[in-house]
Amino acid sequence: MCSFCVVPYTRGRERSRDVSSILKEAQHLFDNGYREVTLLGQNVDSYKWQSGDRTEKVTFAELLEKVALVHPDLRVRFSTSHPKDITDEVLYTIAKYENICNYVHLPAQSGSSRILELMNRTYDREWYLERVNAIHRIIGQDCALSTDMIIGFCSETEEDHNESISLMKQIKFHYAYMFSYSERPNTPAAKKYLDDVPQEVKSKRLDEIIDLQSKTSFELNALEVGKVHKVLIEGFSKKSEDFLKGKNSQNTTIVFPKGNHKKGEYVNVFITGSTQGTLLGEVKG
Repeated sequence: MCSFCVVPYTRGRERSRDVSSILKEAQHLFDNGYREVTLLGQNVDSYKWQSGDRTEKVTFAELLEKVALVHPDLRVRFSTSHPKDITDEVLYTIAKYENICNYVHLPAQSGSSRILELMNRTYDREWYLERVNAIHRIIGQDCALSTDMIIGFCSETEEDHNESISLMKQIKFHYAYMFSYSERPNTPAAKKYLDDVPQEVKSKRLDEIIDLQSKTSFELNALEVGKVHKVLIEGFSKKSEDFLKGKNSQNTTIVFPKGNHKKGEYVNVFITGSTQGTLLGEVKG
């Protein structure tokens, strides 16, 4: 129930889908040639299904494990995690299974505890940093992190903005989805707070974090040159049908010469170059 979010009012209360239907669909997809599934929810960590007679209960960590066990060649991703709910149990499950991708989308929204309280995010900066530390401690430093950031929320000061900047510098997200605050009618924020940050200030602050994230993504990708990544081929690259593209466990797009390979295969790619958003390489072996 974030104060800026209209989703709870349009979608209603949280619902957890029957675990057997999820597993049946995952198995059906794998049997028909699909090699990656995403468990999607407004807050996947709060998934909690129980049978009609309440004799069986399944948490999100248990659901992740059940889907991973459908087949070792079926990659599993999920989105979106809420920092207040992502548990060590989920992180240990990710670490346990090679086919659960080493990638967590963990929206921060702001680096300022004051703004987070106004947003009703129910955690502060310190809690968020602790969860990031747990991800790296349990899964490993190679687990990629992405985030959502909203700048220019009601009453945001330059100090609040600088705290968001410092959070991004400290964590070094692989990707970020960045927006300036736009009031949604009938949300708690619209009713309680004044949208008082001028648009020109919002635009300036948004440009600052976009520029910072661009530099960070470029630097992190450059560190992968000389390494080998397991890639699930998704199809032709955008620029040429002589090249294929796919993603590694960390959700980074990798482009390489086509050779005799095709969509749906796993290949090991040696990274020879990088850009801000893409790794370049060649199939090894």
